[in-house]
Amino acid sequence: MSDKKDSNNLFVERRQQGDYAVRKPNADRASAVTPTQAEAIQRAKELKPKAAVHVERVRNTNSGNPDKWRKP
Repeated sequence: MSDKKDSNNLFVERRQQGDYAVRKPNADRASAVTPTQAEAIQRAKELKPKAAVHVERVRNTNSGNPDKWRKP
């Protein structure tokens, strides 16, 4: 059984195909797949409005690298 805290999280990740997946913690399959990161963030908010959405960085910035997570 997953931790209650984890159930209030959704993750937006870039896939190898170049599109974006919305995933629950420890999920094998995506809850949704969209062509853009912005659409994936919006879809995550629609799927679970009270969830904390974590977005995978896809480029280097002054505040983080691609292997870091950010909030939208």
